[in-house]
Formats: sequence, structure tokens, C-alpha cells
Amino acid sequence: MRVVLAEDLFLLRDGLVRLLEAFGLEIAAAVESGPELERALAELKPDVAVVDVRLPPTHTDEGLQCALRARRERPGLPVLVLSQHVEQLYARELLADGSGGVGYLLKDRVFDAEQFVDAVRRVAAGGTAMDPQVIQQLLARRGDDRPLARLTPREREVMELMAQGRSNTAIAQKMVVTERAVAKHTANIFVKLGLEVSDDDNRRVLAVLAYLDRDR
Repeated sequence: MRVVLAEDLFLLRDGLVRLLEAFGLEIAAAVESGPELERALAELKPDVAVVDVRLPPTHTDEGLQCALRARRERPGLPVLVLSQHVEQLYARELLADGSGGVGYLLKDRVFDAEQFVDAVRRVAAGGTAMDPQVIQQLLARRGDDRPLARLTPREREVMELMAQGRSNTAIAQKMVVTERAVAKHTANIFVKLGLEVSDDDNRRVLAVLAYLDRDR
């Protein structure tokens, strides 16, 4: 798996390169600015881009915008965005095209090496990896929504894990229940939220995220 990495802080960039290489990923390029990222994505055509939101020269959302432009030119380009803080606008922009291969994690997550690398691989495979704090904020914003209020505490827990991009198997392991129990919970969630039931992990994640992020 070939990775283009964009991070302007040298120590963090170097650490991420070493971490990803230790797990068998190939670093096609490790860059520190928006223009360098744009060139690397266009010329190297990596399997996945791991991108800091804020890059020179603007230090605003340069990294995110470069990645989104690259996705428009190469639809489906997998992009995992790293951010210092939760910004719901970034999550909305990433999810706007309704396709998979996207992730949004807080930088703190990189300290859990296996979890971080799992997110990179999931996104590269066309899946979705959303930070739990993003999901919590979206849930809080819609906390008084009537369909959400009908969910049981167990169903709400399953929905949070599902929205992070976890499969039924991973959810079952996390909650120490059977996959059959998780499947029953997910079916109930889709019925209560008025969403189309899907067996495809990524489609159901996007459906839940679209529900949580829709205008009130």
C-alpha cells in the first residue's frame, strides 16, 4: 500500500513515516505544504493520502482542500484527514460526495498505533473511519431528534461504533456480544431512523453519518 503523507511538523511527520513503515506500508512521499501535496497526489497516484488539515502556505484548511480537489480529479481517492480539533465542517466536506474512502481522526489517535494503521487501511480499502469525538458532537447536535430518542442505549452504542466505520464483527468484539445480536440492533436502528437497510459496511456508515449531519 502506497501512502502520501502531508504534515508540516517535522517530528510528527517523521514519526508517522516510521510508524506506517513499521506496519508494512510504503511511503510514496512525505511532504510539508499544500503545493507539495497537490503535486504528489497528481504525480504519484497513491493508494491513500494521510493529510493534516492545516498546511502551509495558508495554515487554515489547505491540506483538506488539496485532498478534496484531488478527489474531484480522481474520484474515490482514499483520504484520511488528521486534525488537532474536531471541526464538523471538515467532516461535512469530506462526506459531501456520498462515497467512501474517507476518514477524519484527531491527531491524538496516532498514539494508538494499531488503531491508527487500521483506520488508514480501512480508508484505503474504500471504507470510512470517523473519530469518536466527531460522532459524539453530531449526536449531541441532534440529541433531541425524535427518531434518535427512540433508540435504546444499546442501539445508540451500536450506532456510534457503526458510524466510526466498524463492521458487525468488530462491534460484536468491542461490545462482547454475538454478531447476531449486533445485526438485530443495526436492523432496528435503520428502521427507527427511516434509512434503507444495507449489508454493505460502508453504505450503512455513510447512511448513518448523512442522517446525523443533515439539516435540522
